[in-house]
Amino acid sequence: MPRRTDFAALAAVSLIVLPAVGTTTLTGCAKTKIWVNEKLGYEKREQLVGSVEKARDQQEKAKVAFASALEEFLAITEGDETTADLEKKYKKIESAYENSVSRAEAVHGRISTVESVAKALFKEWEKELGEYSSDSLRDASQAQLDATRERYTTLIGAMKDAASKMDPVLAAFKDQTLFLKHNLNARAIASLETDLAKVKTEVAELIEEMEASIAEANAFIDALQE
Repeated sequence: MPRRTDFAALAAVSLIVLPAVGTTTLTGCAKTKIWVNEKLGYEKREQLVGSVEKARDQQEKAKVAFASALEEFLAITEGDETTADLEKKYKKIESAYENSVSRAEAVHGRISTVESVAKALFKEWEKELGEYSSDSLRDASQAQLDATRERYTTLIGAMKDAASKMDPVLAAFKDQTLFLKHNLNARAIASLETDLAKVKTEVAELIEEMEASIAEANAFIDALQE
């Protein structure tokens, strides 16, 4: 493990280097972060587990945010409220929509981090295969690499499939939020009910995909920690 002075030095380096690479490419920034974490004692395998855990947690939060937003949209179509009541409901809808956007962006960001760390891990793993003098150990490591990469391919596919379903739902939420902004009356709200029925189906499909992705993430984490 690094000494206390090493942590201080690396922290200083990260403050200098990370903003600098941020002005070049996101890929360079990701590589630098992975490197800094390694120097702090976190191997790439451990970093991958951590990044998958964070992506899984963000998907869980996004799932809740989208379900909550749908509830707010459905709530405005119920009852016979005054204009003041509708204004309050609209504020909740606007806030729920913005929260959904924020959660979706966080999910996309976490998936990108998972991809960056996985790419670095597999590159290092493949390079190290050439350093074995024992054929049997090399073959065993190769088999483990192949199995891990196969599990990862399934995982990242599930994550991206779930993430792709967020965009059409967000687009529908945005349309309805914009429409309600200047049309808070019974007739306008009634006209949304057909669209909301479609959105309800899309949210249900999104949640199903997210739950499948979360299950894949848990399976991947368990396999890497065996």
